[in-house]
Amino acid sequence: MSGKIFYRERRKIKDGEKKPRFRIVGAYDCNLKIYMDHFRMSELEHISRETGAELIQLEKGGKKDKKK
Repeated sequence: MSGKIFYRERRKIKDGEKKPRFRIVGAYDCNLKIYMDHFRMSELEHISRETGAELIQLEKGGKKDKKK
């Protein structure tokens, strides 16, 4: 693989919404310029195939316990 593309799911998305669900957070060891904010999974997979980069989904962060 020539690089890695890190992405995550958008936070403010509603059920049944027909808008792209993913955002690219960063690219490692890849000469890639991005001009869009939101992507569909098929678009991410196409970019990955063409660049030879691996797609990596970032883990969701959990809520931290707040003690008073």
